Amino acid sequence: MKELNQKLAIVQTELKAKKSSYNSFGKYYFRKSEDILEAIKPFLVKHGVTVTINEELMINDFTQVPMMKSTATFSDGENAIHATALVGVDLNQKGMQTAQQFGAASTYGKKYALGNLLLIDDTEDADSGAKPSGAIDKIKAAAKPAITADQMKKAEEYVSAGGEIKAIASKYKLTSVQENKLVKLKIKDEQKGNTKKA
Repeated sequence: MKELNQKLAIVQTELKAKKSSYNSFGKYYFRKSEDILEAIKPFLVKHGVTVTINEELMINDFTQVPMMKSTATFSDGENAIHATALVGVDLNQKGMQTAQQFGAASTYGKKYALGNLLLIDDTEDADSGAKPSGAIDKIKAAAKPAITADQMKKAEEYVSAGGEIKAIASKYKLTSVQENKLVKLKIKDEQKGNTKKA
């Protein structure tokens, strides 16, 4: 296992995956999972390893939102190192058929699983001349996991104790119903604080 870890460390250090695609709306370059897979090919035979990606469809018990779980595996045939990414499928995405909605989630899942495995920084190129855009935020939001029932309960306790909803929204994808519930708890907490001051 130690030898496999060393091989992965070499790949993580030396791998350069180009950003071959351009978003004309956001005016920035980005990489796809295909770019990462193409970049890793020279390392496979050289180090006697394989990289595979498996996908699994899951349904969140609490929200009933379909999720795509992508697992990237780095293996030497005997031992393996895994990294996963969980992406919600946005079935309300306008202008997309169901197959496209699942395809988009699959694409993001594979890209982020590979990025986690290979330590790929997915920020914009400093020399690209691109200005930060809302498109990056949208991609990150799509990659956020839906909050589970247990996590929602903890989130409610956190907000009731004075915590910020933004902190929860930055980690989890919330439905409008869940967000409204947290907002009501926040207002209730603030009213309680005003009453104490009075």
